[in-house]
Amino acid sequence: MDRSAADMTDLEARSLGRAFRDGLAELNAVQAARCLVAVASLLLVLVTLDPFPDLRNPDVTTVVGGRMALAYVSWGLLAAVAALLVATTDAPALKTLVTPLHLCLVGWLVINIVLSESRGVSIQRFVLAASVTSLAVLLPLLPPTQRSFNLCLGAAALVLLALCYLGIFLAPQYSIHTALDIGEPQLAGDWRGSFGHKNIASPVMTILVYVGIYLTAVGSFVMGPAIAALAGIFLIFTGGKTSSVLCLAIYALASLVYVTPGLWLKRIICFVPLIVMNLLTVGSVLSPTLGGMTRLLPLDPTFTGRSAIWEFALAAVAEKPVIGHGYAAFWDDVTARQTAQGAEWATSAAHSHNSYLDLAVTIGLPGLLLVILVFVLAPLGNFQSAQAHSRSGALAKLFLTVWLFGLYYGATETFLLERQNPIWFMFALAVAGLHFLARFQCVEQMEPQR
Repeated sequence: MDRSAADMTDLEARSLGRAFRDGLAELNAVQAARCLVAVASLLLVLVTLDPFPDLRNPDVTTVVGGRMALAYVSWGLLAAVAALLVATTDAPALKTLVTPLHLCLVGWLVINIVLSESRGVSIQRFVLAASVTSLAVLLPLLPPTQRSFNLCLGAAALVLLALCYLGIFLAPQYSIHTALDIGEPQLAGDWRGSFGHKNIASPVMTILVYVGIYLTAVGSFVMGPAIAALAGIFLIFTGGKTSSVLCLAIYALASLVYVTPGLWLKRIICFVPLIVMNLLTVGSVLSPTLGGMTRLLPLDPTFTGRSAIWEFALAAVAEKPVIGHGYAAFWDDVTARQTAQGAEWATSAAHSHNSYLDLAVTIGLPGLLLVILVFVLAPLGNFQSAQAHSRSGALAKLFLTVWLFGLYYGATETFLLERQNPIWFMFALAVAGLHFLARFQCVEQMEPQR
């Protein structure tokens, strides 16, 4: 970096430091602890306990028992601490989470795990998913004010961006895909930062662009633009086509929803393009008519031959349409399945490249329906309610944008209910944020102590 860029980075760091110190000065010890738990949760999911994996190492895909145990302990402890902190002051907010629909989803997941083809695997992975999701849901309640929430979000974003850019400049072999990568050498040159793949880095950077825009809107005129610009530049260099296209398109869609008055019109704007997108992708392998239509398009909606994976996954759904094959227990070893005959290439995939289809495979069609009700339909109603009560418009728009991005990103990649996946964490955080904003008013800042 040249001197001017270094000076600018130093200025941003000093500005963040002053803002963070001023924010902490308003808080007592417990409130500061809540903020630290929030930042630690964000950093744990975004940076992880194993950043900058060496993709040239043949053992990179090997699961190390001790490292996994550390991940389970870290997530479990953070979730327990967060639950204790929130339960002391936000019991009314927690009670609103106990709804018949939420209980039905949890109950169905328990039944699915009991009947899973690999019960031990499903139980183990569900424990981690429960800890991660609990933290994501509790995180909007941890910072005592909206200002402290903004500072936690901005601090975590800047730490991640600093690590990613330092990796690019100081250790490119660990932060940029190379031709020596064991898995996908064809990605050589694409930036991945501290993440293990560009397909994780690119959606995270998209979400950070939204965070930067939000912070700018609420008055952080140094931190906000810095996050948006740094994340936007990084997104371009990841080579992530889906995230790059969705980034501005989803923000425009969210802005349109924001100014649209009626709930039904909001639903049409949000869901009609999403349904069309899924019909042109997974639907194209179900219907010859849709398949013919997609072939007439000037782009490849199968994203370089994913139709074989979708056909294989749909055959798996047909095998067990009701109960599914078991939470997170299908894709580990699928080569021996009857449905794998003639689809050998598809069986090398780690997932179905469609979140909705993947849920149908693993937790069955009833499970998919419950997820749609909880995570697809309900959040828009919550946004409408928050907007009707004029509750934290900029924050509600941030949550709306991240939620919308997740819905559309899920049509091409798998992340829903996926353990410590950072996109799932941020998506669940946004859904929880909309849930709470629909029922409670944010505290803007602490009242002066008398």
